Amino acid sequence: METATGLVLFEVVDHVATVTLNDPRRRNAMTPELGDALAAAVASLQSNSDVRAVVLTGAGDAFSGGGDLKMLERLRTARFMEARAFMLEFYARYLSVTGIAVPTIAAVRGAAIGAGLCVALACDLCVVDADAKLALNFAQLGLHPGMGATYLLPRRVGAQRAAELLLTGRRFNGVEAAQIGVALEAVPAGDVLARAQAMAGQIARNAPLAVRALKASLGLDPAALRAAMENEAFRQAESYGSEDLGEGLAAAVDRRTATFHGR
Repeated sequence: METATGLVLFEVVDHVATVTLNDPRRRNAMTPELGDALAAAVASLQSNSDVRAVVLTGAGDAFSGGGDLKMLERLRTARFMEARAFMLEFYARYLSVTGIAVPTIAAVRGAAIGAGLCVALACDLCVVDADAKLALNFAQLGLHPGMGATYLLPRRVGAQRAAELLLTGRRFNGVEAAQIGVALEAVPAGDVLARAQAMAGQIARNAPLAVRALKASLGLDPAALRAAMENEAFRQAESYGSEDLGEGLAAAVDRRTATFHGR
């Protein structure tokens, strides 16, 4: 077992690296600290020529519960340009996974919400718990989507389905995720990691130079992703100044439906 930090663990077995978000007490909520740990793990993997495929998963009963609500509350007091810069740096920590030169597979058990689901979408493939609780619920919080959502989701499911999921923010399970293309396969929760690792092992047994070249050929467009992130950071910085976000965050804490007034 190799450890990037206590917040992110990774191990390499038979050319397959398994990277684990390791903050189960907070359901792997996305904080700057967890993002720093993930980026450090990614950097370690990039320099490890023994790695031919990567599986990304979460410890405990959630892949990631999404953005840390306390962090979002703090950003409501930030100046516009400060909030915009913060968000760009925040995205970059987690979306460092898109820079991994070998194929990546998200193994999603339990919840993957908002920006947490975006990190799974940033991987090349996704195996999901059939009963997973999934959502891109940014608008339900009064917040414009971020973490590359407006680029990653349409690329996976098409423009119209992406618009529906982002505009409604509704929840869906792993079975539907596989049906609409958010995930490749939906399997029982206890089989998710093993299935993802088996798939990674099959990839790792192929010719590594050809696989790396194929990953680059099939991969996302870094310039398009960057443009989406720039727009998202701008729009999220606008959201932080709104009364609607305050209401959305309060409603999330109180576990009630938010009432928005467009201010």
